[in-house]
Amino acid sequence: MNKIIINIFSAANTSIRNIQIIRQRHFWKNMDCELLQPPCEVQGMVELKREKFAKAIQIPRLWVREEKAQKVLPVVKKLLLKMEKLKPVKPCTLNEVDGREILLHPTPVKQWEDLPCNELEQHEVNKENFAFTQIQLTYDNWRADEILKAVLPKDEEGLTSYSRIGHIVHLNLRDHLLPYKNLIGLVLLDKVANCKTVVNKASTIDNTYRNFQLELLCGEPIYQVETKENGVFFEFDFSKVYWNPRLSTEHERIVQMLKPGDVLYDVFAGVGPFSVPAAKKKCTVLANDLNPESFRWLQHNLKRNKCQQMAQSFNKDGRDFILQDIKQDLAKRWQQSKEDENYKIHITMNLPAMSVEFLSAFRGLFERECHEKTINFEQDNLNYPLVHVYSFAKGTNTKELVLQLVEDNLKMPLKDNLEGIYFVRNVAPNKDMYRVSFHLNKEIVTQPIVVQPEEEFENHLKRKTEGEQEDMTNVSQI
Repeated sequence: MNKIIINIFSAANTSIRNIQIIRQRHFWKNMDCELLQPPCEVQGMVELKREKFAKAIQIPRLWVREEKAQKVLPVVKKLLLKMEKLKPVKPCTLNEVDGREILLHPTPVKQWEDLPCNELEQHEVNKENFAFTQIQLTYDNWRADEILKAVLPKDEEGLTSYSRIGHIVHLNLRDHLLPYKNLIGLVLLDKVANCKTVVNKASTIDNTYRNFQLELLCGEPIYQVETKENGVFFEFDFSKVYWNPRLSTEHERIVQMLKPGDVLYDVFAGVGPFSVPAAKKKCTVLANDLNPESFRWLQHNLKRNKCQQMAQSFNKDGRDFILQDIKQDLAKRWQQSKEDENYKIHITMNLPAMSVEFLSAFRGLFERECHEKTINFEQDNLNYPLVHVYSFAKGTNTKELVLQLVEDNLKMPLKDNLEGIYFVRNVAPNKDMYRVSFHLNKEIVTQPIVVQPEEEFENHLKRKTEGEQEDMTNVSQI
C-alpha cells in the first residue's frame, strides 16, 4: 500500500513539474538571473566603455543530431536562452556528426532532470546530449534598459521612460541622472532602432510658443522629423514646436468622437494632431496656433495628408481666435440653423498649463446678438458646441481640483452641461492631466462676467505687480 502511495506521489510530482514547465514564460527575465547580468564592475560607470561588459559564463545546452532538431525544438522552445544578438540554436559538429547546439536558460534548467525528459527521450535525446558550455557575452548582448539598470545607481530611480519622435529619442532626465546623461545618450543611440539623435529637455515649457528647450546629448543635430500617429503622417521641426507622443491615445479618443460633417474648432492646434485627422475624416476644421512654426507645419501637414480643403488655419492668440473666428463661424451656423441638422460641433483647447484661462472668452460671447435678437436663443435646436478643455491639476484630489479650475475661470458652475471629467495621464507625483468636457449653453455665451469693484482692484494690483516684475527683468537683461 505504501509503495502504491509513493508511486502516486512521485507521479504527481512529475506532473506538477511538467505543468510548471508548460506555464513558464517563453522569454525569461534575464536580469533576475545573476549569471546573465552585466559585470558588477560597470556599476556607477559615467563614461561608456563597451569593452567592460565582456563576460564569460557557463550555461546548459543540448546537442541533437541535425535530423532530430526540428522535432526537439518545439519540446524545449520555452526554455531557450533569449538575449540580444545571440542565436540560441546554431550548427555544431560533434565527433564528426552534424547537429545543432541548443542554448538553454540557466534559470529553469540547472540539470538534465529539469527538462521534459520523457518527451526528449522519445526523440532519442538523453542525458548524454546534455552538458554545460561556455559563451562570451559582450555589450551587444544586453538591451538598453538592461545596460542602464546595471550602470545607474541602485538606490535611485532609474530611467523609467523616453519618448520616440521619428529618429529622435527625447529624454526628461531627473537631476540625479544628469551625471550619466552622455552615457545614457550613447546607450540609446546604440540600442534604439533607427535612432539618430538623442536629446534631453533642458528646461520647462515656459516660453510664449510652448516648445521645448533641448540639449543634444549625442548623435546628429537634425530635428526635422517625420512620424506617424493613428494612421496620419506628420512632419515638423521638433526643436521649434510642441509634440508629445504620450498624447496619441487622447488624440485618437477625440477624433473617434467626430463623424463626417461635424465641425472642429481647434484653439491650440499645434502641428495638427486633432485637426489633420479630423479634416481627413471630412469634418470642417478651423485650426489655430500662435507659434508661427506650428502654424507653418500645420499647413504643411494638412497639405501632405490631402485634406487642406476641409480646413482653415489661423496664426493668432487663442483668445482672439475665439472672439473673432469661432464667434463668426458659430454665429453664421446658428443664424442658418435648421431643425434637421445632425452634425455636432467640438472645441478642443489643449494647452494644459493655461487653457482654462481662455474659458472666460466664451462668457458673453453673444451678449449683443442676444440683446438685438439677431440669434434666437430661445429655439430648442440650437447646436451648442462641446468644449474639451485640458488642464493640469496638482494635489491630492486632482479630479475635483480640475473641475474647480474650470468653474473658477468660467465664473459659473457646470451642471447639466458637464459631459465628463477624464483622466489623461500622470505628469509628476500628485500632478495629473485631465480633459473636462462640457457644453456651452445660453447662460455662458450670453451673460458676460461681472467684475466686482474689489475684484477689479485686485486684478489692477496683480497687473501692476506683473508689469513691475517684467520691467525689472528687462532692466536686468540690458
